[in-house]
Amino acid sequence: MKIAIGNDHAGPDYKKAIVAYLESQNIEVLNFGTDAFDSVDYPDFGHKVAQAVTSGKADLGIVICGSGNGIAITANKYKEIRCALCWTKEIAALARQHNDANVVSIPARFTAVEQAVEIVKTFLNTDFEGGRHTNRVNKISCM
Repeated sequence: MKIAIGNDHAGPDYKKAIVAYLESQNIEVLNFGTDAFDSVDYPDFGHKVAQAVTSGKADLGIVICGSGNGIAITANKYKEIRCALCWTKEIAALARQHNDANVVSIPARFTAVEQAVEIVKTFLNTDFEGGRHTNRVNKISCM
């Protein structure tokens, strides 16, 4: 499995912990985020992650910004992306099970680092349920 990750200045510590977890699971990481705390523009990193997932260079994506909203909105501009803003592991599970989310957005200013790692673990280890959800997911990208 290969994961693309991108973050702005709110997320270097989150990315570091998440990448350590991913590497401990022998998951390859494409790092598109900043390692600095100097202000940067989150769309730059959201676009890179979304492009990696839509092109097939990555299987799934993780994006991180202060609220999680701006970078999720950016990723969701891509027709094939279903980016879910998740602040608990339960929401991450539902995003995968019901929405077939392929990118998870983490709000760094509203979660702890350990919580963010748990969100990622759940996101990666939960499958899409299909069934009644398939028709709904197909309607998301109909335009």
